[in-house]
Order: sequence, then C-alpha cells, then structure tokens
Amino acid sequence: MKRVGVIGGGQLAWMMADAAKKLGVELVVQTPSPNDPAVPISAKDNVFAAIDDANATAELAKKSDVITFENEFVDIEALSKLAEQGVCFRPRLEALAPLLDKYHQRCYLRDLGLPVPRFVAIEQDWNTTAEVIFASEIGFPAVLKARRHGYDGQGTFIIKDIESLKQKLEVYSTKELETQPNSFLLEEFIPFERELAVIAARYVSGEVCTFPVVETQQEEQVCRRAIAPACVSSQVAVEIDKIARTLLNSLDAVGVFGIEFFLTPDGKVLVNEVAPRTHNSGHFSIDACETSQFEQHLRAVCGMQLGNTTMICPGAVMVNLLGYEISESDYITKRQQIEQIPQAHVHWYGKTESRPGRKLGHVTVLLDTQSRDQAIVIALKIESIWYPHQAC
Repeated sequence: MKRVGVIGGGQLAWMMADAAKKLGVELVVQTPSPNDPAVPISAKDNVFAAIDDANATAELAKKSDVITFENEFVDIEALSKLAEQGVCFRPRLEALAPLLDKYHQRCYLRDLGLPVPRFVAIEQDWNTTAEVIFASEIGFPAVLKARRHGYDGQGTFIIKDIESLKQKLEVYSTKELETQPNSFLLEEFIPFERELAVIAARYVSGEVCTFPVVETQQEEQVCRRAIAPACVSSQVAVEIDKIARTLLNSLDAVGVFGIEFFLTPDGKVLVNEVAPRTHNSGHFSIDACETSQFEQHLRAVCGMQLGNTTMICPGAVMVNLLGYEISESDYITKRQQIEQIPQAHVHWYGKTESRPGRKLGHVTVLLDTQSRDQAIVIALKIESIWYPHQAC
C-alpha cells in the first residue's frame, strides 16, 4: 500500500482520506493536535507537530513514500534540505516557492504574461512610497493583503483612501500582526461582475486536466457558496482553462491547484489568487463529479492516471457552513434540517470548537438544471437554516 504524508491535518486532509481509501492509499499526517479532523481517519503513526516544523517533516518522510500539502504555510528553505536528501515532495518545492508570498505570486503571474490586477509591495518607508507610487499610478479604492498566512478573509482589507491605508498599516505593524509594513501587498480594486475559480490537476507526465469552472460568492472576503458550472461564455471558460494549463506547466507542478479569477463587466478575466493545493471552490466535486478534487490530487501525486472530471448532474451548489459564535456545539439539529433538502450532501468536519468565520463543514446540493437562480435560492434556504435570524 502506498503511503502519502500530508503536511496539515485539517478538513482538506480529512476529505482526502475518503479518496485515499477508494484508491488503496494510506495517509499519514503532520499536524499540531490529535483533535484535528484528519487524525481519526488516517494512520496511527501520525506526526504531531507544527506544520512548519521541518524536523517533524523529516519524521513524516520516514513513514511516507511521497509528501504532499494540505496548506501552504510551510518553511520552504528548511524543507529544501530534505528534498536534497531525496525526500519526494509533490508538488515539488520549486513549484510552491513563487506562490507562497502573494507579492512574489503576483510577480510570477505577471512575468508569465497572465492577466493580473496592478499591484505594488509596501516598502519599509511606506509613508512616502505608498502615497506617491500607488495613489498616482493606481488610485483608490484598493485592496491591502498580507503577503503571507492570509486565508479565509484574514489579512485582506478594502482601503478607501491613503489615510485609511496609513491607519491600517500602523495598527497591523504595532499590534495585530507584529510585523513590518513590507509584509503587505497593495493592489487595484477590481469592480468585477463575478468571481470565478477552477481546479486544475497536473500529472507526472505533464498531462493537465481541469474541472468545470465555478462561480464563487464571497461575503467579507470569505467564500459563502460556489455554483457549478459557472454561467459564463465558452470563450471565458476556454481562457480560464488556458491560463490554468500555462501556469501548471510553467511550474512543472504535480497535483491539484485552485485558481481564483475576477470576471469584469466587459468580459475580461484576471487571476486573483493561486492555491497550490486542493481548494474550497472544488468541494462540490466530491458529490457532483466522476472524480473528486481530492481523489484527483492523490492520483496525481501517487503517479496514477488522472480521473474523469465530468459532472454527474446538470448543476450543483456548495454552501460553506461557517461558525457564527463561540461554541462547542455540533449543530446536529441544524444539520439534520439541511439534510432534508432533496439531493443535499452534508460534510461535517468534526471540529471541536466553533468561532465566527471558521469553516465547520459544507453542504453540496445536486441540481436538475444549470439554473444560477435556482442555485442561489437553495443556498439562501440552507443559510436561513444555518444562521440565526437570517430569512430565506
């Protein structure tokens, strides 16, 4: 039996476990806590340590044939020493390196000729450079992003003017992140018509396979729902597929990547962000596609032929079940109500603590049509059950 080491033991590794069982693969995770979601359904000899602990990853390597990643919060420099010793990482570390820092990622995409918003790094002397460079060349509103460790809306802010920028950087530099101002990226605000995403996988031989493009809908920079397939023109779908192939081939990547896009009112596609791993926008594939993104990732990193990504239904909508309070509840009554919706599939991550914005689970509803309106109605119905005082 092939053993795959996974750095990270959260819900993405948890969802990978079912696919592993189907493929006859065993997972071993490196994760901080024995209470993390993937621990109960992975191997008994997991490594309990921080995900950026390279010494722990060395132990994980002894128990694994190949190592992959649940998230990108790793120490590439430290892991490189293990790669030099023959440890097999998929995707390879060289494919991760340009993507982990959002500014470096923007530069890599731009230099590759892919369409991105205009952007600038915030330098140490941001009091002078930010106003002169950004305000004169790009203007406001703008988007401020932490270059590292920002996810689920954390470290992302809409900035209205230069004074708001100065205030936010001052707060984050001295109190919240305890970091330097050059840990931020500032980019133009795109007045998009819709946000889109695609899951793409690349095999060891170079074959690239994409899933249907989805529309993602965010609230406060956190994904609330995804509609598959997205209602876009064939031209937009082809362009997104081309961008995904260009990127994965350039990186010589192996495994699944999630790529997010902006679609402007005039039909222009811009790359928003790239995640070098399985991604929230692909969760619908567990129930709605011949092959899930998690099975596809394991197939790629284990050297198995990529699977068929065709949807098994005309459409689907995925809704994230986010925490809205500090609690240790398992919300079983609400989950049972949601399960009564026809063709609903609830995935509960088994997390022991709820807090506002935390991803506790998701539900995918298979649809008999590709109606975007129907998908939104069902999503609102789920959210009216899940969130207190939210009307359908």
